[in-house]
Amino acid sequence: MPFLSVIIPLYNKELYIQNTLTSVLNQTFTDFEIIIVNDGSTDNSLEIVSRFKDERIIIINQQNSGASSTRNKAIQHAQTDYIAFLDADDFWFPNHLEELVKLILAFPNCGMYCSRYQTIIAKNHTINNSFSYSFPDSFSGIIPDFFRASLVNRVATSSSIIVPKHIIIENDGFNTAISSGQDLELWTKIGIKHKVAINNTISAIYHFETPNSLAKTAITKKTLMDFSQFLTAEKENKSLKEFLDIHRLEYALQYRIAGDIENSKNFLKNITSNIPLKTKILLSIPSFVLRLLLKTKHLLKKYGVDFTVYH
Repeated sequence: MPFLSVIIPLYNKELYIQNTLTSVLNQTFTDFEIIIVNDGSTDNSLEIVSRFKDERIIIINQQNSGASSTRNKAIQHAQTDYIAFLDADDFWFPNHLEELVKLILAFPNCGMYCSRYQTIIAKNHTINNSFSYSFPDSFSGIIPDFFRASLVNRVATSSSIIVPKHIIIENDGFNTAISSGQDLELWTKIGIKHKVAINNTISAIYHFETPNSLAKTAITKKTLMDFSQFLTAEKENKSLKEFLDIHRLEYALQYRIAGDIENSKNFLKNITSNIPLKTKILLSIPSFVLRLLLKTKHLLKKYGVDFTVYH
């Protein structure tokens, strides 16, 4: 039996999947299986992955069911004790798995193992995601405060972590009842209950895809996670409260942009952390102005200029 399973959910990523899969096959650590679940792709994604001839690759086809169902099916088929996640448009450096396996062997009782990662925000524009306000870039080990470390850049992403399979099962896997933030919900559950380790090696690249239209990200068409499930834990963990309030604030602003003032207020009323002045200003201006500002932000990101209103 291999040491770990690499899980790749695949849906219409013909422009990226060849490089993504090649980056897995180029790993210096080789004791793994690769489970690709094709979630009803309508482009050439399936044809591209089918060209790879490697006995470690397992391809599963299903009708389009969404990211949660796709990942859960892959986990069900995994024959190993550890799950390495990789999105079909992201990329690993050759030492990614090797460095994470070292972390597992050094700290065997953690619920999640994370690598450092870079983010592609535009063509030829890549940024390093630092957590230096919580611990130095040279730090490797168990994170003292996982949620504080994730206040600006999230420590755990869907392409930079390994999670023991039994931990995923104990937390009921990815929630199929929601259509956005499934990974956020699961990583939060794990972070509350278990220690999280990180290494000091940048070994993954997250590809941020700027939406071509606001319709693609309309929050009114999404089913979000139920924040109330964390209310008890928030009372006992200030960092968790601040972490979740950032996401409440993000959703409140998205609802405001969409013109849904009622839902925006519903998220705002549960925020007790300090709201930055620039965010308060945005929440007070008309929706059509916010949509114009968002288009400008997306345009700037295409040219490598990025910023946040949540800090």
